[in-house]
Amino acid sequence: MKLLEEKILKEGKVLSSNVLKVDSFLNHQLDVAFINELGEEFKRLFAKEPINKILTIESSGIGIAALVAQHFDNCPVVFAKNKAGINHDGDFFHTKVESFTHKCVYNVMVSKAYLHPGDHVLIIDDFLAHGHAVIGLMDIVHQSGAVLEGVGIAIEKASQMGGSIIRKKGVHLESLAIIESMHDGVIKFKDNC
Repeated sequence: MKLLEEKILKEGKVLSSNVLKVDSFLNHQLDVAFINELGEEFKRLFAKEPINKILTIESSGIGIAALVAQHFDNCPVVFAKNKAGINHDGDFFHTKVESFTHKCVYNVMVSKAYLHPGDHVLIIDDFLAHGHAVIGLMDIVHQSGAVLEGVGIAIEKASQMGGSIIRKKGVHLESLAIIESMHDGVIKFKDNC
């Protein structure tokens, strides 16, 4: 998606060959009008799927997922939590997710009250690097008996192989911008033509 690529080039900051900072519009401060356009694109890409739930992971995916949900008849957004609060009832689907950003492993959970065998789920997240978060969310969908209809990612870093791993599993994966490489502050996008 050219619009996202242009936004990354204009506002993104390359911190290393593996780290891109886009916190001015995507995962710290949200450019709501811009993310709404991403939501329209995800709707176009997954228009044939009977999606009735959007699943993401705490915390950066929540804002994006909520704006995307508007385009899927305002279906609910469910997010995997990485900590149980004092008000949880203990009836959760659990999986482990290694965080690329935080360099630790989280035991993430989703209440069994919010995912069911009749659900058709679209996973949405801001970044795809090694694929650990998406694979963990796929595990939760599998545990619930719901149907995974696809995965929508704003920015995929192709050099970190998560996209390849997920596509090899036969999952319908759509990334709006795929970064092939980042060197010396220069971002090269994969040509999606």
